Amino acid sequence: MMNFSSKQANIINRNIYNAQCIGNVEPIEFMIPYPSMRSLIEGQNIKYAEQIIIKEPRITNLGFYNYIQQTANWLESLGAKPKQTITIPQLDFPQSEILLYGVWQLGAVGILQADVHKSEITNYLNKTIFIPDETNLLRDIKPFSKNYNPKYKPNLSEEALITFETGIGIKLSHYNLLVNANSIQKALNIESRKNIYCNLIPNTSAWAVFKAVLPIYSGCIFSIKNPDINIGTENCDYTLRFDINEIPNFASNDIAICPENTAAISIGSNPIHLTDLILDKDKIKIKGHSIMMGYLDDKLNESYFKDNSLYVLFNRDR
Repeated sequence: MMNFSSKQANIINRNIYNAQCIGNVEPIEFMIPYPSMRSLIEGQNIKYAEQIIIKEPRITNLGFYNYIQQTANWLESLGAKPKQTITIPQLDFPQSEILLYGVWQLGAVGILQADVHKSEITNYLNKTIFIPDETNLLRDIKPFSKNYNPKYKPNLSEEALITFETGIGIKLSHYNLLVNANSIQKALNIESRKNIYCNLIPNTSAWAVFKAVLPIYSGCIFSIKNPDINIGTENCDYTLRFDINEIPNFASNDIAICPENTAAISIGSNPIHLTDLILDKDKIKIKGHSIMMGYLDDKLNESYFKDNSLYVLFNRDR
């Protein structure tokens, strides 16, 4: 792993920030209603505690929030601390979703697809807590209190999620997740209390945005039965596609997914709100507020953040 001087690191950070600006609008200038991911469910719970947010199993905002509080207490019992990285295994719905919010409630950072990338995690991250795949979260958190007082409250610019879905560690902030969900809500005109469904499993940033964040952010009800809006990889109202080189040929109900841009990058061939993109023969050039915090490897950041933009190669490993 290459060691970068403070001057090099400052240049890289400036290049990343410049890529996240669009026109004259810097990320800090676009207002979203929550100061971090942990505040999302907390904010919904203030006014709408008894509203159902998941039909099967039946869970209200308050019930979901209580699970999150218990999960944060359980994570502390495992030795987890704020800012620490914690893996998110593929548990039965909605356990991975609850675990992710519990991680955020603790002030920690979730990691997706961690098991096959332990060497990278060892190289770049310290003291990661690995949650076993066989975890029964609802059973394990049951003895713990529903009262949890966060010891640390991250701000919008701090890390919330690291995904290894492309084979390379990608860092996403609280702002990235919220602004991407906001852009999707605007583009699809998702109204509060609509039934929404997404078939993604917990192994991509798209899962985090479309299944964990978007329904709650939009005030929707997550339901597999007769949803008003069905988002997924096949036979859906909106189809999530990862072949971003084909964006010019996308149908109007195709959603392009690029984890370096948090999750969604375009609806059909139209970039989402606060995103610009240009396709070339072998890469895509991106600017906008959903652009990641960067790769874990600063050598990659030095190579692909340039010209006030981020360049993503089409042939990167997935």
